[in-house]
Amino acid sequence: MADAVHTIADIARLAGVSKSTVSRALNGSPLIGAETRERIQAIAAEHRFQLNAPARNLSRKQSNAVAFVTYAYKKGLVADGFLLEVMSGVSSGLADEGYDLLVVHVDPEDTDWARLYLESGRADGFILMQATCTERHIQALRALGAPFSLWGGPPGAHGYCSVTGDSFTGGRLATEHLLARGCERIAFLGGFEVEREVGERYAGYQAALAAAGRPLEAGLVVYGDYSPALAATRIRELLEREPDLDGVFVNSDVMALAVMDALRGEGRRVPDDVAVVGYDDVAAAQYSNPPLTTISQNGPLAGRLLAQSLVQTIRTGVVSSHAIPAELVVRSSA
Repeated sequence: MADAVHTIADIARLAGVSKSTVSRALNGSPLIGAETRERIQAIAAEHRFQLNAPARNLSRKQSNAVAFVTYAYKKGLVADGFLLEVMSGVSSGLADEGYDLLVVHVDPEDTDWARLYLESGRADGFILMQATCTERHIQALRALGAPFSLWGGPPGAHGYCSVTGDSFTGGRLATEHLLARGCERIAFLGGFEVEREVGERYAGYQAALAAAGRPLEAGLVVYGDYSPALAATRIRELLEREPDLDGVFVNSDVMALAVMDALRGEGRRVPDDVAVVGYDDVAAAQYSNPPLTTISQNGPLAGRLLAQSLVQTIRTGVVSSHAIPAELVVRSSA
């Protein structure tokens, strides 16, 4: 067998062509005639030559990697069970497409990071979570023409890929379940008040109360930041102000687990005194004490759809949107 050669220049010398012709031929470019392309590829095979993938991608400013973006001032959210399940689905979906996952933390005040990642060839596109980005970051990505997909964005055509849950239905199902089990005063413990998803869950909560002929009590509605610590604080404040509440719809399972612990600390039994419904159906929900009744929106599937739709955009320019249905999972907390 012939000795190995080490550079495109070596192949070009043996084939009697330019280095650019060799590069195009080895990448299967249609700009090179079939006969020349096959001859160059045969020489490369004979000399056991392989393209250096990182160097090739850098020259094309392609990395075959996608950046999952989180923001420094909310980096604690990485511990959120749903986000981790989405990230797992993203990783799996990208692997199926031959892409790697890069996790990056960026400054929430910086809108230039996307350009730097694209121009350096470190990432070919971006995946974002609505809860950890702002509209100005989305607009910056759109202005760049950067491929990206967004969890929790509005459904429909808007020039970028989106995957979203049915938060209105989820909020309605959670509240209807608490009503059906006989709860008279049902609290709403939301995430960030300004988020679209949180607003839709609140609208579902409102709709279920209205359909049951129940008044909407502003004193039973509070918001947090998805952290367990603040969720525990909020439920204690609610109990002090509204001691006869007997049900609570909590906007994430991570918060709901903290709420149940805080209720026990205040001498309230779950679900006998206060029934609790969470949101997301993360893996830990079925192992809590008691097992958590919740709304499932299938984080791993959401992640795979985010990955697959983004890769489709990178390869073809086609954007798509997907909706994940909300389903009530009944366990023992409500």
